[in-house]
Amino acid sequence: MDKRIYPQPIETISSPEPAARWRFSDAREAVEALKAIYARNTAFLREAFAHVTATGASDRRYRAFYPEVSVSTSSFAQIDTRLAFGHVPAPGTYATTITRPDLFDTYLCEQLGLIIRNHGVEVTVAESETPIPLHFAFLKDTYVEASLPDRLQRPLRDLFDVPDLSTMDDDIVNGTYETGPGEPLPLAPFTAPRMDYSLHRLSHYTATAPEHFQNFVLFTNYQFYIDEFCAFARAAMAEGGRGYEAFVEPGNVITRPGEDTPQAGPQRLPQMPAFHLKKSDHSGITMVNIGVGPSNAKTITDHIAVLRPHAWLMLGHCAGLRHTQALGDYVLAHAYVREDHVLDDDLPVWVPLPALAEVQVALQEAVAEITGLSGYELKRIMRTGTVATIDNRNWELRDQRGPVQRLSQSRAIALDMESATIAANGFRFRVPYGTLLCVSDKPLHGELKLPGMATDFYKRQVAQHLKIGIRAVEKLAAMPPERLHSRKLRSFSETAFQ
Repeated sequence: MDKRIYPQPIETISSPEPAARWRFSDAREAVEALKAIYARNTAFLREAFAHVTATGASDRRYRAFYPEVSVSTSSFAQIDTRLAFGHVPAPGTYATTITRPDLFDTYLCEQLGLIIRNHGVEVTVAESETPIPLHFAFLKDTYVEASLPDRLQRPLRDLFDVPDLSTMDDDIVNGTYETGPGEPLPLAPFTAPRMDYSLHRLSHYTATAPEHFQNFVLFTNYQFYIDEFCAFARAAMAEGGRGYEAFVEPGNVITRPGEDTPQAGPQRLPQMPAFHLKKSDHSGITMVNIGVGPSNAKTITDHIAVLRPHAWLMLGHCAGLRHTQALGDYVLAHAYVREDHVLDDDLPVWVPLPALAEVQVALQEAVAEITGLSGYELKRIMRTGTVATIDNRNWELRDQRGPVQRLSQSRAIALDMESATIAANGFRFRVPYGTLLCVSDKPLHGELKLPGMATDFYKRQVAQHLKIGIRAVEKLAAMPPERLHSRKLRSFSETAFQ
């Protein structure tokens, strides 16, 4: 006979008093209202958890909801057609759940301000019907004893809402979301639970808090670039900042202008460490060492995308495929062959990835400025063309006839393992993207780096390559966001939020 004692079902649900619905014609006031609801409801969950763990009480379920912002319009407004975002595509009601309005303060003010201006309507702030998972209600650096849930009289999920991965999908950005009868259309590319999931993953993968990430992101597949970036950032701090307000390393170790770099940091680096050269308006630079492979490239861009950066660029090494290329030459990607496969279920391989003019021009001008070359002379060290990304690092050890034929037919000039993945996720998430690679070997021609050559190559070329990336970011940061965010990345029916 089964003698286990099964707890009785919980019939009482405890929640904060329902929040009133407010309508605003001022974006700042709307954001402050979102902050008030979010702060109150997350505090309620933290206090309830403290009560449960202190008393062992398990007679009720505790639930609080994300705030929500919505807008309704009944007119096909004549908006500025040059804008890629800031307007809804058709009359109707649009809504999105909101998390961390403190972190997204500037972003929310900008997006809501554009909607109010472009459509001449008010926005409504209220509570949604989406519960906040307990895990996402804790404050930064909160420590919860691992064994604590085991000591509760009931499973944690009986007392609190927990993350539901079935609701944290990318249907909106993938263009596969279907609105149910009577439901509002999506106002933003991500829901609050999906964003919360990525914010927590970012801290795990990069060992830095989401608030340190900047709007311009450099990805690399070699630690040499990170070492050079750290040297550049520390020199900037030693010289008064050079316009940057802080340098943040893994473990949230912060160096400010005029300070020596603290020695304290994580005992072990995370999987994809991030480094941030910060500006007060988030127009600084974040650099992430994604390591090798398309899986890492997809993982980190899946999560950084929720921060809605203005651009991300890939700086790394590649295999040169043409006999006219030399070690140390640059490759500016204007097309991609995707043999990485990690995004096949989200973005079919037949979807083209367009080159973005603003990014391409910024990268080419940066190469010219840093190298001192221009015009026809610039062609000696840089080639624009197709970059192929593959998921097999040792492809050359297999029968080469198939891969080499495909590479030739595609007009590829370089091969790597990350660039097409980063570009494809930029396309999918509407984040402007670009790629500038450096030829580090030529496997089709038997030209590999010898030990002495490699040392000299890394000392000389990595420093120059990074300077080019930083200069390109500076050029992009000088552009208005509405110019940088291209209409090329928008589908037929887009969310109003960028």
